Amino acid sequence: MKDTLIKWFMSINVQLLKLSHGRLGSRLGTQTVLILRTVGRKSGQERAVPIAYFEYEDSYLIVASNWGKASQAAWYLNLKNDPRASLEINGRLIAVTGREAHGAEYAQLWDFVTKRHPPYLDYQKMTTRSIPLILFERVKG
Repeated sequence: MKDTLIKWFMSINVQLLKLSHGRLGSRLGTQTVLILRTVGRKSGQERAVPIAYFEYEDSYLIVASNWGKASQAAWYLNLKNDPRASLEINGRLIAVTGREAHGAEYAQLWDFVTKRHPPYLDYQKMTTRSIPLILFERVKG
């Protein structure tokens, strides 16, 4: 997808999700979508992006595919700078901390996500970078 079209689509989807408290825009084909809120590493301002997710055990799992582009997604770079984030799911805000999966855990999670959404395999073919998998765990208290 062209960058302009992607940005336009994501902006509209964030608004739909916000206004409808997740009733509109929370499904994209077979995927479920949430709003990921991070702090911009350069601007220091809150950034909101609609993104597909999976529930995995007691965590939320997001694939940083960036549509198969060569560059990492801005939200991923924001999380590398500050792992604190929030997830808006069906109008409910959940404070979380993100961490990247590696090694055997990565292999297990990659298998999990690609069985549920095979297009991630195509995204991996489109780029030479390893596509990060981020687990988000609720902040206690």
